[in-house]
Amino acid sequence: MSDRNAALDRARTFVTLLVLANHAAVAYTAFGRYYPNHYLWSTAPIVDSQRWIGFNILTLFNDTFFMCLMFMLSGLFVWPSLKRKSIGHFLRDRALRLGLPFLAMIFVLMPIAYYASFSLSTNKTGFVEFYVNNFKQGQWFAGPGWFIWYLLFLDLVAIPVFLFAPRLVDGINRLSIRAFERPWLFAAVLAIIAVISYVPFLFTVGAVRWFSWGPLQVQFSRMAIYGVFFFAGMGIGAANIDQGLLARTGALARQWLWWTIAAAASFASLAYLVNFRRMKLANLTGAPPFWWQSSYGVIYAVACTLICLAVLALFLRFGQREKSIFDPLRGDAYGIFVLHYIPMLWLQYALLNAPLGAGSKALIAFAGTLAASWAATRALRAIPGVKRVL
Repeated sequence: MSDRNAALDRARTFVTLLVLANHAAVAYTAFGRYYPNHYLWSTAPIVDSQRWIGFNILTLFNDTFFMCLMFMLSGLFVWPSLKRKSIGHFLRDRALRLGLPFLAMIFVLMPIAYYASFSLSTNKTGFVEFYVNNFKQGQWFAGPGWFIWYLLFLDLVAIPVFLFAPRLVDGINRLSIRAFERPWLFAAVLAIIAVISYVPFLFTVGAVRWFSWGPLQVQFSRMAIYGVFFFAGMGIGAANIDQGLLARTGALARQWLWWTIAAAASFASLAYLVNFRRMKLANLTGAPPFWWQSSYGVIYAVACTLICLAVLALFLRFGQREKSIFDPLRGDAYGIFVLHYIPMLWLQYALLNAPLGAGSKALIAFAGTLAASWAATRALRAIPGVKRVL
């Protein structure tokens, strides 16, 4: 593996750990609410009585960027893969790598995980009845699997782009090459397109509504912006990745401190807006005022862009060492993502009555989930053929 790819792989592993940290913390946020009569309307599957306002900031920070960054990193090697393989080979590879885990999640893993949340509701049935009733009622649990099916969808969209509109990706790649010395140029274009792709959805469907078609679920307002970051990654990785925005010696890596400061400033602005709404606008009925909603949409898209680039800058600058604490997890990170929701929810369930603070419970949930899902992934990957899937 080249040093460059090592840094990007470490960034991908880091984001996977952020997903676990976010799911560990969301049960203990100050805004958490659990509704026994409608448990799926709750802010999280498990909501503990122990709270810490610091987890509000952590979950807001993660929610601002980490899924866009996951789509961006996932797109980096799509174009070379399409060039190297036939379309049929590419489809088979995506079906194995994404399709099978998604099916396992919706039919096996997520029902087991969500039964922990259901057990706290006013409904009391055994697991088999719970499982059967959900399918009879058309109730699907995707959990974190929403990312997998939507990534598969974007991979499928990439095929006609590859066949009929390759100049679009070539244009992104040329912009990436120019960004070797002028990363602000790529950032400006990406931020503008992110704003255009996000703000109209925000006004049309709101920030929290989810698109749902059977097991296919995704946050409605972010469907387009996720695609923007995926195709941005695909364009960066189309050719000459070591001579473009993500070059080891490029300006993005050299200017890591300035990008970190810019990301911090943009997130502080977003956090101020969110807190303003909770403190000053909470009693208003209907949608927030136009000025707030438009400001939020623009600042969210800009902050998402800057934080993504700042994280990549930090890994390009400091993630090139021969060894890293992220390396042992590298090959198992995807399996950890697929499997982690079962131990996470059941550990949080088991800790509900434990005489511990929110920080201690979140740390136990994170560490226990990482250990359990990592061990399960290692065991599964030891089975012949499973490495092609996980």
